[in-house]
Amino acid sequence: MSTYITDDCINCGACEPECPNQAISEGEEIYVIDPALCTECVGFYDHEACQAVCPVECCLPNPEHREEEAELAQKAIQLHPDDGELKGRIDSGDYPSRFRK
Repeated sequence: MSTYITDDCINCGACEPECPNQAISEGEEIYVIDPALCTECVGFYDHEACQAVCPVECCLPNPEHREEEAELAQKAIQLHPDDGELKGRIDSGDYPSRFRK
């Protein structure tokens, strides 16, 4: 599933530069996450980077857009086709993911 930003967002922008997929952008009133670009940081971190820096903890897994870890890992490869290191980690099964805590 992708992460989404709730209405509790204070529009601070701390999350945007943390996203490895550039999925976060400033919306009209709050920051938003494009679910087509969000991998919940699978392949990059063992946590969701946006949530880790959010001062009001409003970056949450979206229950309306569920994806499994394997799907998110493949999406990460598709979003970063030139990242051989990421592909190698995912192909070997040795990659960071919040699902593996």
